[in-house]
Amino acid sequence: MALPGQYFQKLVESCPDIIISVDKQGTIIFYNDGARQNLGFSYEEVLGKNVLEIYPSLDEARRVMAAMRAADAAGKGRLHNFETVFKTKKGEKIPVAISASLTYDDQGNEIGSIGFAKDIREIRRRDQLVTLGEIAIGLSHEVNNSLEVLVNQIEMLRQYVGRVANDEDFLVESDRLESLASQVKKIQDITNRISQMADEGEYGTKEYLHGKMMTDLRAADGAKPCERPKPDECHPLNGLRVLIVDDDAGVCQSLRDLLIAEGCCIQTAESGVYALDWLRREQFDLVLSDVVMPDMDGYELYQAVKKKTPKLPVVLMTAFNYDKDHIIKRSCLEGLQGVIFKKPVNPAMLKKILQQQCRPELTSQTSTSLASSASPSTTGSKSS
Repeated sequence: MALPGQYFQKLVESCPDIIISVDKQGTIIFYNDGARQNLGFSYEEVLGKNVLEIYPSLDEARRVMAAMRAADAAGKGRLHNFETVFKTKKGEKIPVAISASLTYDDQGNEIGSIGFAKDIREIRRRDQLVTLGEIAIGLSHEVNNSLEVLVNQIEMLRQYVGRVANDEDFLVESDRLESLASQVKKIQDITNRISQMADEGEYGTKEYLHGKMMTDLRAADGAKPCERPKPDECHPLNGLRVLIVDDDAGVCQSLRDLLIAEGCCIQTAESGVYALDWLRREQFDLVLSDVVMPDMDGYELYQAVKKKTPKLPVVLMTAFNYDKDHIIKRSCLEGLQGVIFKKPVNPAMLKKILQQQCRPELTSQTSTSLASSASPSTTGSKSS
């Protein structure tokens, strides 16, 4: 039993895809609701208008028609999933796949054409995600191969240091090797997370800078927190949680190694924006930040930290003795107490400032201990 024509009319009008028909002169004579929703033009704005209203250029419209004419010369006169571009009312260009056909009257004369067009942005995005997933898995595999070599070499170095180093050197070099091992482990966790995300096909994003989105590759679960050993006279910075902020990765790494050797728990951020992200997720005892950074200078970061956690100490450091933008001066007027005016940072000065800011009760004990070690009786006992 054939369905009445009004059923087909209703189906075409309500189809979510774009359906447009034009006459031989290129005038739009049919425009369905799917076209209205996708392109933004009302019926009144396009009916009776030239089809160029929905194309970004005359050349693109001619390209589609040329493809249809070529198909007609082959005796078909129709296109299937031919990719082109439409223009919305707002001027946005959207990629579409057209399935179209020339139309003819009862005598076989061409009277126009009708086309079904589908917005393929979501399809392209899915294809892109599949490709990125394949790249991610391949990248993780290759990186893990190199990491395996590094893990083995670190273990061999650890054994070598244990054989040849004296007690003092052993402690220093072991800390360095432990720092390397922890960074290699962090990279391994990231590559595993990439593979996991590629398999699951789901991941979260967050805003990075100026509206750009990024994926957080840190493992959501199983992250081992930094142990917080108790401070004592010999190790007053033990367990101190410090956030280091500097756009120079080398500075971050060197300060990290220095403070880890002192028993600190360290996180690094290459910008003020990343620093604020860390502060939203974790608690710290002190923020050690550069003054001159591209997205947020030291004063702006200090102000943000002070507003969020007024009691959290902030220490600013700069490579310049001359504070031309008065960043440090303005910060000091707002209550900043810790300043390091020279890079590379003097390790003794850094430890002293951190101890004064976070462990002032141990400062006097350390001073007394140092004075005692320099007394005549102590010196005599050593010489003997």
